[in-house]
Amino acid sequence: MPTSPLLDLSGLVFLRRDALARGYSDHQIAGRVRAGEWARVRRGAYVAGQVWDSLGAADRARLCSRAVLATAHPNAVLSHVSAALEWGAPVWGLGLEEVHTTRTDDGAGRREAGVVHHRGVLPLDEVMTQNGVPVTSPTRCAFEVATLGTVEQALVTVNGLMGTRLIEPEKFAALCHERRYWPSSLNAHLVCRLADPRLESVGETRTAYFLWEHRFPQPVPQHEIRDQDGRLIGRVDFAFPDHGVFVEFDGTIKYRMFRRPGESLEQFLLHEKRREERICQLTGWLCFRLGWADLERRDETAARLRMVFARVRA
Repeated sequence: MPTSPLLDLSGLVFLRRDALARGYSDHQIAGRVRAGEWARVRRGAYVAGQVWDSLGAADRARLCSRAVLATAHPNAVLSHVSAALEWGAPVWGLGLEEVHTTRTDDGAGRREAGVVHHRGVLPLDEVMTQNGVPVTSPTRCAFEVATLGTVEQALVTVNGLMGTRLIEPEKFAALCHERRYWPSSLNAHLVCRLADPRLESVGETRTAYFLWEHRFPQPVPQHEIRDQDGRLIGRVDFAFPDHGVFVEFDGTIKYRMFRRPGESLEQFLLHEKRREERICQLTGWLCFRLGWADLERRDETAARLRMVFARVRA
């Protein structure tokens, strides 16, 4: 699963005490915030307004993490979703409004404004430095995310970590088994079983979960299609070779990743249509396409896909 290089956020956050030391008064600080020159990251922490306005939700959450660490206990480490963001993993459906930390000295767990302090055993060999901040290791982070939210939400992040080879499936499985009695770890076993590093995007992971959830046959992800001479014609997102069907997820990331230099969207879509026609001609299979909206109407989408399977059988 591809990820873009993360922005360097080092040194951007400054605290109220830093501003006071530079000669600003509280009145002047408030005035700069009102004027948009500074933005309040969280209580007592600020960043240049121009910087804040230029950032997306994930990088704003990463700035908040740095603001929290600036005043947190020295043993505090970014964990769970906050660590996943630093590893560049995709996060879907899990709120970014709170910073997640865990302490290496088994500090008490609690929740305060904008911060979740998790209590758990965190050995030093599961702590690393990433982008200049302390974070839980990728494998530990994957397990932590598997204890939050739903299986589908966790799979998005875990597949992302596996797809970039930050974690090995075997080591993740071993950690899930070792900590199977930890609080909120019931989903981790299923996440481990369904995780698949071949899935290349949030949309593909959610599509795979949709297919499993509605009990379709197990597909082959990223199935290669070749012509009579063995030349690669293309890959399909999910193939059902024994059923004569393949499923393609249509998302904007595909348009960004696979468009050729200088190719317009219209040209790309025409090329994609011809690719699909060629695959259907070579295999005799039927194509079923779905997008974000279809994943929000799952029962309806599942019924449509079953009709495609039935049509092939007929």
